[in-house]
Amino acid sequence: MIARIAEAETEGWLGEVVGLRVSLADAEDKLRRLDQSPGQHTAVDLGVPITRGDR
Repeated sequence: MIARIAEAETEGWLGEVVGLRVSLADAEDKLRRLDQSPGQHTAVDLGVPITRGDR
């Protein structure tokens, strides 16, 4: 995304630059929040899939 921002700046696509910067900030914020989530990373048992031949 940083490379896309640099390209947009080089090409003078100011609206694109703003949008990409907002997206980058949101992505960084989400990653930061995920890293700060205490102990919420647990496995989920999805069970064994059943196919039509198994019925």
